[in-house]
Amino acid sequence: MLRYNVNLKDRARELRKNLTDSERALWSRLRGKQLMGVQFYRQKPLGNFIVDFFAPRKKLVIEIDGSQHMQGDYLEKDKRRDEYLARLGLRVLRFNSRVVLEETDAVMESILGAMKDQLGSEIPPRPPLRKGGK
Repeated sequence: MLRYNVNLKDRARELRKNLTDSERALWSRLRGKQLMGVQFYRQKPLGNFIVDFFAPRKKLVIEIDGSQHMQGDYLEKDKRRDEYLARLGLRVLRFNSRVVLEETDAVMESILGAMKDQLGSEIPPRPPLRKGGK
């Protein structure tokens, strides 16, 4: 289990109650294990951050960025955040909020592709054959 700052729990709850339109659109497609039977959590505290969506089994974080993330301090903050999450062994996918709303199917295909890429690392190796080929 990944550690998180317990002081973020209330803020995460608040964010779950007030999803943006793009978060709501994506959550409607991720919730209830709709995608490959994988459980996603929304507004999940990880370390000192709250990520938009998290699939622990796939070690996947999905972030939806508004236009403010394309400039100034946000770029640097997002870079540090992504580096921290990568050190935890997590893959971060970032999508622009407008793209999520206008091209939801394409976003879902990208997420599905990332999940399928990771699938190979989950398959246990086959045991070697015993002497005689059986």
